[in-house]
Amino acid sequence: QLVESGGGSVQPGGSLRLSCTVSGRPYSSHVLGWIRQAPGKEREFVAAIRWGVGNTYYSNTVKGRFTISRDGASRTVHLQMNNLEPGDTATYYCALNRNGLSYSPSDYDDWGQGTQVTVSS
Repeated sequence: QLVESGGGSVQPGGSLRLSCTVSGRPYSSHVLGWIRQAPGKEREFVAAIRWGVGNTYYSNTVKGRFTISRDGASRTVHLQMNNLEPGDTATYYCALNRNGLSYSPSDYDDWGQGTQVTVSS
């Protein structure tokens, strides 16, 4: 089970930090990702982290603005989002991929309920 928190509304240029708590302990080969979906659009890969070694991966759209990290002790994955833009407005989902890294949202096995991020002036 994946439970997200930390969404909200912010002005352009602002920051938000999303968190995802994972029940049970992920295997080192598992990948935890953040996937977002804006109204009327398909789900879009944002960022991912390999649970064991901590390798991180980002979409070109967010690279340099977003940072994904994990805390093994609390089994939590964070997404620090800086310099937010209106185009970042979406529902953000935490998702688990048991087969490793994929940039395709359809490859992720388990999903949280989602948290809304709205960027508007």
